[in-house]
This record gives sequence, structure tokens and C-alpha cells, in this order.
Amino acid sequence: MKLIIGLGNPGSEYEKTRHNVGWRVLDFLQLDFAVEKKFNAELARRDNVLFCKPLTFMNNSGVAVRTIADYYKIAPADIVVIYDDKDLPFGTVRIRSTGSAGGHNGVASVIQHLGTMEFGRMRIGILSEEHRGDTSNFVLARFSKDEETLVPKMLAAATKELDLLMRGTAPADAHRDIHVFEDQ
Repeated sequence: MKLIIGLGNPGSEYEKTRHNVGWRVLDFLQLDFAVEKKFNAELARRDNVLFCKPLTFMNNSGVAVRTIADYYKIAPADIVVIYDDKDLPFGTVRIRSTGSAGGHNGVASVIQHLGTMEFGRMRIGILSEEHRGDTSNFVLARFSKDEETLVPKMLAAATKELDLLMRGTAPADAHRDIHVFEDQ
């Protein structure tokens, strides 16, 4: 079984913020999520893949991830975490099979609670040319109107890559970047 985690924050005030792009990727899959109180998460299942949106808030995401991984006996190598990356240009999807938290508190929590950095990552670039100043205000802000019109194309590219990862048919190079808007 594989476990796909979309990082984000619960609550309507965070729904379309840059920080919730991990949840938005999972929502784009149009799965039937249900709240599972024992995991403090929303879960959905398709075939042999479990999808999770932790309800622990971003900085404590690892609590839910560890509880689910232990319960279903899912090894870290079978986990992919999807999250925003403020340092990647908007429209970049970066796939990695391991790595550090890179300053992302949600990923740091997952690393802490799993006790390893050996899990997959799908980073979604949210960097805007207009970004200046405070990082927390930036990641908790919504995309601009122009960006929001492009978000579905970015989510579609991310879900296509996710499908390849879930099927085990992704290219052998587990470290790659997809530039969604490169041909525009």
C-alpha cells in the first residue's frame, strides 16, 4: 500500500491559500474523503493507495502521518508528501525521493515523526514575482487572480505525475522538475 499525503491547514480561511496547494492536488483527484478521527485526518482510498489530508495543521502534520503509517504498516519509502514550495517558481512541480525539510515546517514535522528523510516528495512551486517580505503572510495568502486561472493546469500536471508514481511507472530518475507553463 502507498500513502499519499497532501499538506495543508483545515478551515475555510486557508482553503485556497498557497500553503494548501498539497490539499488542492488531492482535491483535484475528486476522491471521496471522510474524516477519520482516530487519525486526525481526512482519508480516501483508491485501489492500493491511501490519500490523506492531515487535520493537525501544517506544523504538526507528522503526527497524523506517523499514526496512519503505523496503523497500516506503510514504510516511509511508500509515502509521498505533496506540499508548497515558496522557493520554486509558480508552475514548477519537483519530484524527489528523499531530502531535507528545506525550511518547510510541515515536512520537518513529518521527518521528525517518521524518524527519517527517506520518503517521496512532490513540491509545488508557489513563488510569485510579486513576493516580497514576510514568508508566513505570503504562504497564507491566496493566489492572485491571474495565477488562480492557471492553478488547474498546475494541479493537472501534479496529478499526472502522482499517477505515474502510484503506478510505479515514473521515469527511473526520481529527481526531476516539471515546468508546467514553460511552453506558454
